[in-house]
Amino acid sequence: MKVMSLTGIRQMEMMEVPTPKLVNDDDVLIKMRTIGVCGSDVHYYETGRIGTQVVDYPFAVGHEGAGVVEAVGSGVNNVKTGDRVAIEPAMPCGDCDQCKAGRPHTCRSLRFLGCPKQAEGCLSEYIVMPESSCFKVTNKTTFDEAALSEPLSIGVYAVKQSILIQGAKVGILGSGCIGLSVLLPAKAQGAGKIYVTDKIDSRLDLAKEAGSVWGGNPDREDVVDKVKELEPGGLDVVFECCGEQEALDQAIEMLKPGGKLMLIGIPPATDRVTFLIDKLRHKEICIQNVRRQCNCVQLALDMMDRGDFDVSVMVTHRFPFAQTQEAFNLAATYEDGVLKAMIDFPE
Repeated sequence: MKVMSLTGIRQMEMMEVPTPKLVNDDDVLIKMRTIGVCGSDVHYYETGRIGTQVVDYPFAVGHEGAGVVEAVGSGVNNVKTGDRVAIEPAMPCGDCDQCKAGRPHTCRSLRFLGCPKQAEGCLSEYIVMPESSCFKVTNKTTFDEAALSEPLSIGVYAVKQSILIQGAKVGILGSGCIGLSVLLPAKAQGAGKIYVTDKIDSRLDLAKEAGSVWGGNPDREDVVDKVKELEPGGLDVVFECCGEQEALDQAIEMLKPGGKLMLIGIPPATDRVTFLIDKLRHKEICIQNVRRQCNCVQLALDMMDRGDFDVSVMVTHRFPFAQTQEAFNLAATYEDGVLKAMIDFPE
């Protein structure tokens, strides 16, 4: 089979490797159909690492995917050959204290698709995943929607963790794919006014289309002053979705006393962030980290099936598998209004 592997910084090569085989009873062989390019994939492409996770070349990234079941192990019951599936990239052990406590996303021995030293990614014609990572989708669900259930489930989980109240005044700092993945379920679950920031104007336009009441570019205006003008009492919750220090500072200013800051963005170039503790303490701000998602994939798929929102607004570009590097170059440079580039495999 063909696999698109990272071979160096900003380098990719199509390679021929053996098709993976079923080894465990719960294994599922999947023929890939569609993959979404994630910002973390691009970090590996541009720098070869995220924090302590360093690429050993060659290595295939990719974790937002959907495909068709090609074969199943003897112990698989929930999917069968020919089923269309969304792929949950996390592979928890199921035996540690975290898994047994209902926290598989913080599993002590978690393996993750497309993560160095854990598992090769889905930028290949076939992959094998455990049955627990395969979610059968309905005929009305497109392969794009199935693939986008991965980032969307993070947004669904973040909104759930925020304990969002009806009519809440919400800020989303960073309106890329994760920002929109928060916006859509927040709106669907009763958020009131949603204020969004981003340094790319086309993303602010997409956020407005998806339901935000205001969008501001911090490179051109004081977004904190503007939000305070629009909401003098402050925001109930702010979702930080870009991993930038300046956004953290802005969030503390925007929040009302007793507000909640949800940390979702992954800082690409630093291991530490800081807070103005005086303001944090006087406002009694609650800070909640969000580690991917926990049991929200099916919920995200159900919300799409019900028509709670339309995720197609996220998809801005498409590339065939052979042009994967072009997709990564586009995503890395933020050119041409790109938000989510999708990679399609031939049927």
